Amino acid sequence: MSTLARFTDPASVAVVGASADPAKWGHWLALGALAGAHRRRVHLVNHRGGLVAGRECLTSVRALPEVPELVAVCVPARAVSEVVEEALALGVRAFLVITSGFTPAAEAALADRVRRAGARLIGPSCLGLYDADTELRLLWGECAPGALAIVSQSGQLGLEVAGLAAAAGLGVSRFVSVGAQCDVTATDLLHGLAGHARTRVVLLYLEGFGDGRAVHTALARLRAAGKPVVVLTAGASPVGAAAVRSHTGALSSTTDVVRAALRAAGAILARTPAEAVRAAAQLAAGIPRGDRVGVVSDSGGQGALAADLISEAGLTPGIPVDLAGAGEGDLGSYAVAIERVLGGGDVDAVLLTGYFGRYAVDSPGQAAAEIAVARRLAELGRGGCPLVVHSMAAHEPDSPAVAVLRAGGVTVHAEIDMAVEALSLAAQWRAGAARDLSVRGVDARAVGHGTQSTTATVNTSWSDSAPSVITYWSARELLSASGVPYPAAQPVASRTEVLAATARLRGPFVLKAGWIEHRTEQDAVRVGLADPVAVLAGYDELAGRLGEHGYVVEVQDQRAGVVELIVGFRRDPAFGPVVLVGIGGTLAEVYRDVTVELAPVDADLAGTMLRRLRGWPLLAGWRGRPAVDVEAAARVVAAVSRVALTRGDLAEGEINPLRVGPSEAVAVDALLVPMAGRDQQAAEARADVAGVAEARMDLAGAVEAQMDVTGAAEAQMDDAQADTAGVDTAGADSARPDVVGLDVTGLDLTGADVAGADVTGTSWRGERMPGVSW
Repeated sequence: MSTLARFTDPASVAVVGASADPAKWGHWLALGALAGAHRRRVHLVNHRGGLVAGRECLTSVRALPEVPELVAVCVPARAVSEVVEEALALGVRAFLVITSGFTPAAEAALADRVRRAGARLIGPSCLGLYDADTELRLLWGECAPGALAIVSQSGQLGLEVAGLAAAAGLGVSRFVSVGAQCDVTATDLLHGLAGHARTRVVLLYLEGFGDGRAVHTALARLRAAGKPVVVLTAGASPVGAAAVRSHTGALSSTTDVVRAALRAAGAILARTPAEAVRAAAQLAAGIPRGDRVGVVSDSGGQGALAADLISEAGLTPGIPVDLAGAGEGDLGSYAVAIERVLGGGDVDAVLLTGYFGRYAVDSPGQAAAEIAVARRLAELGRGGCPLVVHSMAAHEPDSPAVAVLRAGGVTVHAEIDMAVEALSLAAQWRAGAARDLSVRGVDARAVGHGTQSTTATVNTSWSDSAPSVITYWSARELLSASGVPYPAAQPVASRTEVLAATARLRGPFVLKAGWIEHRTEQDAVRVGLADPVAVLAGYDELAGRLGEHGYVVEVQDQRAGVVELIVGFRRDPAFGPVVLVGIGGTLAEVYRDVTVELAPVDADLAGTMLRRLRGWPLLAGWRGRPAVDVEAAARVVAAVSRVALTRGDLAEGEINPLRVGPSEAVAVDALLVPMAGRDQQAAEARADVAGVAEARMDLAGAVEAQMDVTGAAEAQMDDAQADTAGVDTAGADSARPDVVGLDVTGLDLTGADVAGADVTGTSWRGERMPGVSW
């Protein structure tokens, strides 16, 4: 048996820390283990001995009659190492550690000890695991068997998801709370689900992605196995956000990158546990083949509202079929109407909205008839075109029709927007397709420092060094060599070179300060320079104000009918190179109309990204304007993606704007940020955060000191001889307190302000008072 298999179907289990107290984890683990005693040998260990659920407890791991294949540990943190050492000495090779309260160093030491012995560990700080097929239950509470696998970094959130799923009629196939992931990770467990027959859909919760490409590979494997994955996540880094130097970095949030990674792997991102469960339930029940949704209702208003919501979700609603009260006369009319809609062949899913499911609740005599119709509806929903139901009785615990629908695999929702949302998320998963991340000769995870290209690139000026700034000329040279079109240009560093450049090029011209990253913000660019005289005047003005650090004279792109885009990349610490495209120009961060994908991005995917933009009509031709050359823009996006993949020494890069006209796309900007530059910026951001924290601590200390002095002064009013010996009030402001008769022997008043204080009779023996203000 493989080591990881011991966590799903062990031949024997020992629960160390078993307890007869229902308020303790050891009690629930013991009961769960004993529930599977007909499949495996179960041993209970408690250092005090005694009975748990009628089973005698051994007093130590050393007393076990065999080497258990899995040991569940729920003892205090101080005792875990001893238990693990005894179990390793016995030959145990799999541990489930529930216990929390470890420092990161202690977690690392525990994982290292276990791995050196050839064993594996889930946890610590986890809530346990469950497998429906093997009847292994080592967690608090119970799970109903079903098709949903839950892998969660937060155990309690995982249990919440399991509870919501049960309420929706969706049981659990496997549950694993991974906890600290100091050894076995969520990625390891995801790979194990690919071949798990009972699992039809997976729900994953992670607070961080670590090696994001490894997670992506596991998700793509599940996608290839036909197992949809719904992901919940939380958390972002404010320091990381502060470190970005490009518009691309500011426009692409952590959530955008995660969503792009999931889209590339064929998974979907949910916002809340409830939304995740609705998506998972629909994916398990049936996935629409397309975007066409038929609507059947027993209320014209509910049908019309459903059609509106379907359209807003990006799906295509059919004309609602209104039963117009036919259900009251014949409940079978629901099935007849849905069967006709399905028979038309022009829908990919059917949404039933309204009163169905409530007949038996309000009129118990109709229960048998409504149940019969519910069974027929469930059969129709299994015919390849899923049925989704919005019922006014979805929250009623005594609706037999709702129970029959859910048992038959039909999702039932209490709100119409929830029903449409479930369909939309299922359609989103269907539209997503896993892509091959490998690029010949290139490690797509190139996230490390100093990773150099494995393919030929332009000979850049930073080939043998690690600068914090790359000039505009060097950046455009690299991008141009990678396939990005630029106007003719020439670098200049003197008035003589300016005149030479204008003689070789044809105006009008643009003059740019090449060492400044965001030239517009710093007024470091001059446009519309008609002739050499104007260029020379612009040069004299900029050089006089900014210095002669190196400028670029460039032919100005004057084509009409262009749309400005932003195209960029950044190196995400978890997922590696990420490519962004959006509506660009100086207002790019105002409009925030962008879309993100993991590299590599080819021209086809780039075209899909462009069509995803809200501003797509501008590209396709708007109000009589000609359409722009989208294929040329897509080729530039693909070229930037190649740079992101082949230049591991670059942290960020962008073109803003890329001017796309009816016949071609021309870049008139280039920004590349080396890894050294980003590291410097990140260090400065961390220093700023640390400085703010330190300042807050200083302020808090001063306030506390002031409170100490003020409190001492107030105390002497009750006791004229109050003793405050040893109180430290350095830097405190105690202006005008009444300290008559106060004993401040040994008091440190360095820098304190006690101006106006009445110090009559006060004792100053042994005091420190340098800088005290009186």
